[in-house]
Amino acid sequence: MFLIKLISYLPLSILYLFSDLLYLIGYYGIGYRKKVIRENLLHAFPEKSVAERLEIERKFFRNLTDSFAEIIKMYTISKEELARRVQIENAHIPLDLIDKGEIVVGMTGHFFNWEMHLLHILANVSTKCEVVYLKVNSPFFEKLMKNIRGRFGGMLVERAAFQREYLRNRNNPRLIVLAADQRPTKAEIRYWAPFMNRETIFFEGAEKLAKRFNHTVVYSDVRKPKRGHYIFTYSLMDSPPYDHAAEHSITDEFIRRTEQTIRHSPSLYLWSHNRWKVSR
Repeated sequence: MFLIKLISYLPLSILYLFSDLLYLIGYYGIGYRKKVIRENLLHAFPEKSVAERLEIERKFFRNLTDSFAEIIKMYTISKEELARRVQIENAHIPLDLIDKGEIVVGMTGHFFNWEMHLLHILANVSTKCEVVYLKVNSPFFEKLMKNIRGRFGGMLVERAAFQREYLRNRNNPRLIVLAADQRPTKAEIRYWAPFMNRETIFFEGAEKLAKRFNHTVVYSDVRKPKRGHYIFTYSLMDSPPYDHAAEHSITDEFIRRTEQTIRHSPSLYLWSHNRWKVSR
């Protein structure tokens, strides 16, 4: 842990040299998860040529290895540098509602670099933000990520403990951030829907929460104008009352917007994750 923190003091431009090396080893040497990535891209973009999919694949690997360097840098990055690298458009949408005493549900997918996105939010509105995360199996990396995410305060809640923590803090206005494209476990409420040309299983915790307690839902889109810089754009996805809303309406809209983000920035999505491991 100390060594990683020491390395994180290096400028990001230097850390990118290591990510360049990691890219060459991972992509051309080891071929990290190439089979999974290529299968995912083939199903997602059957209309594209082999050359076009390979271009997305190479750019994805670049983004993946860059994210490792960026996460290490986040261990010691200053608020000022973080603000230069991460821009949030329409932040007033959730913040205005929070100032009115409401709880807002924020939904996003696993796009690069979601960790920088979270840290930027926590650095600026730590008292108004709660991040729900999935526990990492490795104790070392679990401790590392908690140290990074918790640098600027805010609430970090492991997904298994979320219901209990929500009930405990249900009167506290805040933004609850959920990466809603994670594959649910067998014990969780699940919903099957088409996603990137395949039947896909979704966790509906965000929808259940929003509709039961009448919370507004906000979506976060992402663009990467250049290396190490990200623009996240918030937009209103749904709001109460939900009395006449169709079943799965929030999840379906989240799927539509996530697909939209993937299609305009395909190399930013986490294609190495075996998202379609489970079939109906």
